[in-house]
Amino acid sequence: MSREDYEIVIGLEVHAELSTKTKIFCSCPTKFGAEPNTQTCPICMAMPGTLPVLNEKVVEYAVKAGLATNCEIARDSKNDRKNYFYPDLPKAYQISQFDKPLCEHGYIEIDTEEGKRKIGLTRIHIEEDAGKLNHDEFGGGSLVDLNRAGVPLIEIVSEPDIRNGEETEKYLRKLKSILEYIEVSDCKMQEGSLRADVNVSVRKKGDVKLGTRTEMKNMNSFRSITRAIEYEVDRQIDILEEGGKIEQETLRWDEVSGKTFSMRDKEDAQDYRYFPDPDLVAIKLSEEYIQNIKETLPELPESRKKRYLEEYKLSQKDANLITSSKYLSDLFEDAIKVCGNPKAVNNWIISDISRILKEAEMDPIEIPFDANQLAKLVILIDKGIISSSIGKKVLVELFENPRDPETIIKENGWIQISDEGAIKEVVLKILKANPQSIADYKAGKDRALGFLVGQAMKETKGKANPQMLNKMFLEELNK
Repeated sequence: MSREDYEIVIGLEVHAELSTKTKIFCSCPTKFGAEPNTQTCPICMAMPGTLPVLNEKVVEYAVKAGLATNCEIARDSKNDRKNYFYPDLPKAYQISQFDKPLCEHGYIEIDTEEGKRKIGLTRIHIEEDAGKLNHDEFGGGSLVDLNRAGVPLIEIVSEPDIRNGEETEKYLRKLKSILEYIEVSDCKMQEGSLRADVNVSVRKKGDVKLGTRTEMKNMNSFRSITRAIEYEVDRQIDILEEGGKIEQETLRWDEVSGKTFSMRDKEDAQDYRYFPDPDLVAIKLSEEYIQNIKETLPELPESRKKRYLEEYKLSQKDANLITSSKYLSDLFEDAIKVCGNPKAVNNWIISDISRILKEAEMDPIEIPFDANQLAKLVILIDKGIISSSIGKKVLVELFENPRDPETIIKENGWIQISDEGAIKEVVLKILKANPQSIADYKAGKDRALGFLVGQAMKETKGKANPQMLNKMFLEELNK
């Protein structure tokens, strides 16, 4: 049998760190990158006699996420202790939610070749993050950093509705953009703010029963997740084809070798021994509370996409790309307010800006310049002060050392030559040096004009006004 005879079944557990200023059960800050153990207190260090107090903002953000993903919001919820040994949580248990999560039965729509498809969400619940162990590579032991212990998370659990790596990436990107738009998480994957546990199983096509799943933990890169799924699917199919049995286990993905390795047997829910946390009161939400949050939800990506198609006449592809990230979408909207040229702003974002982000493996939130600087670049080109080719150089400068585009072009002497006399001099020089191109043009080869203009732009280091060049070349060639 071949791979085509099997169906892939994927479910995701996505952990998103919430953008609250303080931790879930104490008033310690949640700032990323602080010196180890400087954002801790007796509560998040589990000192005897301390008691947790639930951060109300955590509940609000979780409800926001639930409403934005079409979930039912529980009016009656609670916190539970998950008794599983965490070496980087001083309590040796995690406060999470078990049988009464805040949000249930939602869905997210993704675009596939067959059209829109709903990926079901089983639940969204709140919990605390664990700390971090820093292992000594020379075997001298491990040091614990508890800054992250108690940072609030939402865990978003999907139904096993995803069927391949491509759908997984689309689902994750859509979920990431929704969380960005509602501003409950910065979703910085490189900082671990958004990470996914990926559950993968395979079964013969036509089978109703799910196959045995394996879980790959704490993955925080779209590329790694897609590669890991491809490898794990092939590995499981090979085992089944050889008559073997898939073991339910937790795996580690190794980016260098491109393989998964076993970490431990996978626990089931009963292994965690959940029970209600006796130190925390139940969570009771009123209809009014939920309605107030619903009314403050900002415009979501699908709504923005529809508006861009109608208002700015963007193509479906361009609207998809720009609205895929709140940061790109905000850059687009804010730049238009300044320069009034949506077509030009759209072109810069979908071409050069997206290319640079991809090459540098940067997330849109890391774009170092603001909408005013992008709008100023568009204005300078619209006014004919610089050419589009110089604009590309200015954009590179904005990524490397962001400042006023006008300052950049003055520092580099990039102001466009629009003086008729100076341009005519260049035109005559290029024509004199290229008699064959003149003959080609006269013989009806229109490409000769493009070649001559290109030579003139090269001569002026891209500073000549291209419209004026075209006009003057045509005047001289048609004499």
